[in-house]
Amino acid sequence: MDINWRDFFIVGNPLILGSQIAIVLVVIGIVALLTYLKKWQWLWREWITTVDHKRIGIMYILAGVLMFFRGGVDGLMMKAQTSRPEMNFLDAQHYNEVFTTHGVIMILFAAMPLLIGIMNYVIPLQIGARDVAFPQLNALSFWLFFSGAMLFNISFVIGGSPDAGWTAYFPLAGKEFTPGIGNNYYAVAIQIAGIGTLISGINFIVTILKMRAKGMTLMKMPMFTWTSFIASVIIVSAFPIFTVALALMTLDRIFGTHFFTLSGGGMDMMWVNLFWLWGHPEVYIVVLPAFGMFSEVIATFSRKMLFGYKSMVFSVVGIAFLSMLVWVHHFFTMGAGPAVNSVFSITTMMIAIPTGVKMFNWLFTMRKGRIEFSTAMLWALAFIPCFLIGGITGVMLAMSAADYQYHNTLFLVAHFHYTLIPGVVFAVFAGLYYWWPKMFGHMLNEKLGKIHFWLFTIGFNVTFMPMFFLGLDGAVRRSYTYSAESGFAPLFLVSAIGAAILAVGFAAFCYNIYWSARHADRNISNDPWNARTLEWATASPAPFYNFAKVPEVKTLDAFWHMKKHNEGLTLSDDEIKEIHMPSNSGLPFYMGVIFGITGFFLVFEWKIAALVAAVGIIIGLIIRSFDYDDGYHVTVDEIKETEKSWRSSGGKGVKNHVG
Repeated sequence: MDINWRDFFIVGNPLILGSQIAIVLVVIGIVALLTYLKKWQWLWREWITTVDHKRIGIMYILAGVLMFFRGGVDGLMMKAQTSRPEMNFLDAQHYNEVFTTHGVIMILFAAMPLLIGIMNYVIPLQIGARDVAFPQLNALSFWLFFSGAMLFNISFVIGGSPDAGWTAYFPLAGKEFTPGIGNNYYAVAIQIAGIGTLISGINFIVTILKMRAKGMTLMKMPMFTWTSFIASVIIVSAFPIFTVALALMTLDRIFGTHFFTLSGGGMDMMWVNLFWLWGHPEVYIVVLPAFGMFSEVIATFSRKMLFGYKSMVFSVVGIAFLSMLVWVHHFFTMGAGPAVNSVFSITTMMIAIPTGVKMFNWLFTMRKGRIEFSTAMLWALAFIPCFLIGGITGVMLAMSAADYQYHNTLFLVAHFHYTLIPGVVFAVFAGLYYWWPKMFGHMLNEKLGKIHFWLFTIGFNVTFMPMFFLGLDGAVRRSYTYSAESGFAPLFLVSAIGAAILAVGFAAFCYNIYWSARHADRNISNDPWNARTLEWATASPAPFYNFAKVPEVKTLDAFWHMKKHNEGLTLSDDEIKEIHMPSNSGLPFYMGVIFGITGFFLVFEWKIAALVAAVGIIIGLIIRSFDYDDGYHVTVDEIKETEKSWRSSGGKGVKNHVG
């Protein structure tokens, strides 16, 4: 493909010019700061080459917060454009690019890394493991995700953003209608990140099945571990479908095949089916771990065992099964016919049943509980009514005849935001407030946390509730403007104001992180919440080896049982043995860089350069094949010193339960 170098960098748009300048200044600032503080070796040794699941989890979370900011800016720009009739803040093309990148970034590059980051940090601790099953593969999964995310994000300053919607429907996403390189970014960058996610799914499945502490049967696992396990099974089932679809899209756009190209005899509906065969299970890939987080938070702050544990497990398994049988409800309007639509309408309604079961589990857990209204618990409480609105409107959309009226309107947009924001974003905030002391050794400020909660929750409802009524009045989605005569202006303005409140709420969260890092009390208990699961049985933050002695599990809520019966809390010197740990490696980072370079060349259709860069991937695989590093052993003396530093300190409550 011949690229006009004047079109290589996007010019002529003041918003994009400002972004380009900001990117350059931020990069210069980071490089200068690291150089001034002489932190380059520290960055390489402690973070870039780490294979520690906890550090990898923190890097996922930081990347997710940054991507949430980027996706949020896209959302604010859309709301600014539609705040008044016939606004000229964004033109039609720029609006198409913005709502495309907003959807992709929020789902794939914000929600996924935030959830996988928390899973990475918490799951090995919850099951009493010292790391994930494949530590170096875990690092590779992060760097592939990060490489794909960065490749996707440079599109708006180099070459142009994808503009066919986050679903990239053909024929619009094909070369006939979008001949530029924007949608090449979609095909290649998501492919790279998706490989990393698939690797994570495999890693979590093996870790949970093979590395649980002695005595922890499947039915004694914490609920967050259960939901993450089922989500990982769905990842392994669904992501290969998307991988194939993206590979075919790449072949169509870059190599001239016609799998989805109508003019060449392809089938555009094949893309739609492949996309939603992945896309609807993807909803449960992000929602199920979130349900697990709510379960942990609600049980802890209700001071009760989770009600109906077995029914919760069976409902999660049922959701996983049904998630693969409902994809057609995303295109009831595309001519499948009444018989097919009826079948998928029924399966869609059926999936609401196990979801409803969990709602009652949480409500009965709180019943007669001694509820503590911490910030984490407030997020869990707000989730229930907000998600219920999303679920009820989802059942409305499940009726195929009614969906013909709702489908292309803002009613549907409001529905899936009421599903994904309470069901995922609220959970991530709850999980971060809950596990922050475990990650960093200090708590997030509760007062700032409640300000963040109220601003974000109010802003969310003010933003998306008016969209239900706009949709019922006929306001269509994906439209960058509307007329004054439509009468939509007041509700669009209310929605824009709500988005601004949302942004202030997120800013309060970011300030809370900064304030707590500077001023929060470090002299806290390893178990500040009086929690129930094993991650709280070790130091906060957890040592690099997690547990000096792997705990033995006798019942559900193992740590609660240990505290209640005063068993397994102390550690004698003769119980400490050498611990085998994996060595750091720069290979995953190298592989991420090479994948990114290869992807960049593919995006611009520089095929020979991409082929040469791909040789670097093969070299990386060969290097890994001849890697005989068996790791290292942590000495008994080092373990004793580490354990003594937190078990015998005078911190608040440190010796209450563990000593």
